[in-house]
Amino acid sequence: MPSKKKPVASTDGAGSVLSTMAGPSDPTPPSSLGSSNPVGDRLLEKTSAEKQLAAAMPVNPNKPSEYGQASAIPLEGEHHQPATHAATGSTSSEIASSDKVGSGNPPQGENPTVAPLDRVRVDPADRHLTTNQGVPVADNQHSLKIGLRGPTALEDFILREKISHFDHERIPERVVHARGSAAHGFFEAYDDFSALTRAVPFAAKGKRTPVFVRFSTVAGERGSTDTARDVRGFAVKFYTEQGNWDLVGNNIPVFFIQDAIKFPDLVHAAKPEPHHAMPQAATAHDTFWDFAGLSPEIAHMLMWTMSDRAIPRSYRTMQGFGVHTFRLINAQGEARFVKFHWTPLQGTHSLVWDEAVRISGADPDFHRRDLWEAIESGNFPEWELGLQIFTEEQAASFPFDILDATKLVPEELVPVTPVGRMVLNRNPDNFFAETEQVAFCTSHVVPGIDFSNDPLLQGRNFSYQDTQLTRLGGPNFHEIPINTPIVQIQNNQRDGFHRQAIARGRVNYEPNSLGGGVPYQAGSAGFTSFPEPIASVDKVRGNPELFAEHYGQARLFYQSQTPVEQEHIANAFRFELSRVQTPMVRERILALLGNVDDGLVAKVAEGLGMDVPAPLPRVSNAPVPEYAPSPSLSLMARPGQTGVRTRRVAILVAPGVDGNAVRAMYDELLAAGAVPRLVGNMLGKVKTSAGDPLSVEVSLEAGPSVIYDAMIVPDGDQVVAALGRNAQAIDFVREQYRHCKPILVLGAGAGLLAKAMVPTALPDGSDDPGLLVDAPLASFIEALAGHRAFARETDPPMV
Repeated sequence: MPSKKKPVASTDGAGSVLSTMAGPSDPTPPSSLGSSNPVGDRLLEKTSAEKQLAAAMPVNPNKPSEYGQASAIPLEGEHHQPATHAATGSTSSEIASSDKVGSGNPPQGENPTVAPLDRVRVDPADRHLTTNQGVPVADNQHSLKIGLRGPTALEDFILREKISHFDHERIPERVVHARGSAAHGFFEAYDDFSALTRAVPFAAKGKRTPVFVRFSTVAGERGSTDTARDVRGFAVKFYTEQGNWDLVGNNIPVFFIQDAIKFPDLVHAAKPEPHHAMPQAATAHDTFWDFAGLSPEIAHMLMWTMSDRAIPRSYRTMQGFGVHTFRLINAQGEARFVKFHWTPLQGTHSLVWDEAVRISGADPDFHRRDLWEAIESGNFPEWELGLQIFTEEQAASFPFDILDATKLVPEELVPVTPVGRMVLNRNPDNFFAETEQVAFCTSHVVPGIDFSNDPLLQGRNFSYQDTQLTRLGGPNFHEIPINTPIVQIQNNQRDGFHRQAIARGRVNYEPNSLGGGVPYQAGSAGFTSFPEPIASVDKVRGNPELFAEHYGQARLFYQSQTPVEQEHIANAFRFELSRVQTPMVRERILALLGNVDDGLVAKVAEGLGMDVPAPLPRVSNAPVPEYAPSPSLSLMARPGQTGVRTRRVAILVAPGVDGNAVRAMYDELLAAGAVPRLVGNMLGKVKTSAGDPLSVEVSLEAGPSVIYDAMIVPDGDQVVAALGRNAQAIDFVREQYRHCKPILVLGAGAGLLAKAMVPTALPDGSDDPGLLVDAPLASFIEALAGHRAFARETDPPMV
């Protein structure tokens, strides 16, 4: 008998499974995503089963029974069993496991109340509706009325419970860092670092500690855009065997101010102006720059926020920093100062400003979507944790004060020592329950980690804890599941809003004998503060002398950037200050920049049509420290190690396209870890030159240029004719070029570049390294790994 041929796996539509936006009109799911990993396989299983579930209920068969006399007898709700449990999960990454998130095998049809986070995961498989008191709900479509056309009865407790809960669903948003996204994962130590610290995440080589990480923007409200120019929060909650440690940092290692007492002023100035509540999620307005010009200690931070650091390509491609100086303490009580650095293996990449603005309109959830999609597909983001460790004697020799949060420690002065890696491998099941309710506090430390006297950190230690009392409803916010540690909570704190624990016994004080003396204090095994000697000094308000130097490190940062990055900084100042209405506010900022770099202030002044003013008077007569440029401060210093994984590639298609070539490129990109999408004028099928159809995955309207990292224009005269008549396609090509993205053009596809008036060479006539004509796909993939071809960028843009 002839052997049966194994069916060829189809990847048609795989990019749509890997995405969370749009999809082909053909309901047939792919049989392969092109490359295999457990989470990606589960995602395909989940997506296929979801489509089966949706197809099983083309209409609501109960709807006719909801009217007239028939509505008096409610029917059991229509329901169907999924082909796989994966179909009804929140995330394909729920198979990841840890001591916090659970077994990786979520419960089915249960509401467990014990164990890790599995104890609070609820699944309604084959269950009927109930009230919050467990009463079965017969009819969820109608209020109880006195006659079908009569008034609603006050006795309808089901209506009242449902509406009342809805009316109180929202909680106060965070004052800052309101908009964020988060994921579960783990931290793994490279070695035993117990000689440095008692902190248990560093206790043994290969030791894994569960983490929950939240990324955020600072200034915008909960519903604002992801791609605003802003600082990004980078907060990591370690669930250790000795309690929770929150490393609450940012993607920028320094801050705007030096003392926490100025924090309300900073935030008030940066937030929308109080008289008209504009602008949202932006500092390009008078009040922020008025405050900045009168607070010269902000100079260093302004360099960072006006750089591309403030518009990252992804949460996955930005660094994280602890910002402040902390202490590491070992079992012998020896202490060292430390700075924390997170470095992404995906590389440090940014958006360009015009692209960021357009993404805000096309997909304001761009960063949230990117993080979710990467984890769902099994392309887990990863960071390396590095420590800068130095002694008090070393710190005393630095030309700056390590307690000043507007200063960093250059890596040339103290190298960064890698100590472990962090991998995010599971998306939250519920955004509100986890991402919104997680409470980070800088004061949450474990034995082996302690604070310095940084006045900004000291204020944050009070403020973060205080904020949770209002935002999360009281002092028991630690009992919200996402906030609970993985170890026992045993103390004599009782009562308060939303108390969950039911304490046994009569004793709620310590010391006691009636309870046998428990819980008892841990002694030397517990947290002990570093016994820092305090000299005989007066109680005063003020800052140390070294805090008065504001410009040396601002100059260091600017002069460490590549020419392209320096140009972007100047353009950012020009844009922001162009939005300012008060000329004196602009002039004051120019005067501040005069102390940073002559070339920078000249460029910004020219862009504003102003003369360069005299530099702002310095508050210290001490010489400005001279620093050698630090290449590590440039985004270009970290291209990453993950190649093209998760990079989005648009393949433009239209009738007459070379289908065989498209499918071959599509499969090769999938195999490399990229996310290709077939982009056309509209959804539906397009007939290829060989006659077999391709299904368009996303339209030009739904998926504009800015959401892709690169573009391919395949061969086909008809393709150019069809797309060349569509202004959206022409704009798509132009924006890909303008934003310096890699472009591959094959055969007749070059005609679309001509229609878009895109040059095939750089302004100086040399070859464009990011524009490949009739080149092999391998060359395109290499260019894609390089992220952008900034050599083609001009100001103003030529295309």
